[in-house]
Amino acid sequence: MYCGSQTGKDKIYIEKAKELGEQLAKASIGIVYGGSNVGLMGAVADAALEHNGKVIGIMPEHLQKREIAHLNLTEIHFVDSMHVRKKKMIDLSNAFIALPGGCGTLDEYFEVFTWAQIGLHSNPVILYNINGFYDAIIAHFEKMFDEGFIRPEQKDILQIATKPDEILSILKKS
Repeated sequence: MYCGSQTGKDKIYIEKAKELGEQLAKASIGIVYGGSNVGLMGAVADAALEHNGKVIGIMPEHLQKREIAHLNLTEIHFVDSMHVRKKKMIDLSNAFIALPGGCGTLDEYFEVFTWAQIGLHSNPVILYNINGFYDAIIAHFEKMFDEGFIRPEQKDILQIATKPDEILSILKKS
C-alpha cells in the first residue's frame, strides 16, 4: 500500500484510509506499507490493527524520525535505503494500492506499474481514486494509451477503485 505521510486537507482522505484499513483487516488481507504512524499511512495501519489485521511496515532508517516509525505493527523492518524499501515491499506484496499521497506515493506506484508492463509481476496495481484525487493522472494515462506510449494489451494494468469494496473485488479476482 502506497499513501501519504500527510493527511491532506480534506477529511475524506483519512476517513477513506481508515475505512480501507478496516475492510482489508476484516477480509483477512494483510497490509505492507511504509511503516509510518503519521498521515494516511498511520491511519490505514491503525484501522487495520484495531480490527486484528496483519500490518507489515518497511522503513528506511533515515526516515525513522521524519515519518515516525509505527512500533505497534505486526512486523517492522528497518532498511538501508528507499530502493531497498521499495524492493522489499514489492517482494512481500501480492497487490499494490495507491491512496492519495505526494511524490513518494507516485514514485512507488509508477514503479510497480512499470514492473507490471515489463513482466516482472502480474499483480493488481490499483489507484484508489478518493474524491477524484487521481482524475488528472487517469486522464494522462488515457492520453498515454491514445498516443501509443502504452500498448493496448497493457491497458488492463490500470485499475481504478473509488470504494473499498471495489478494491476487495479486484483483490479477490487476482
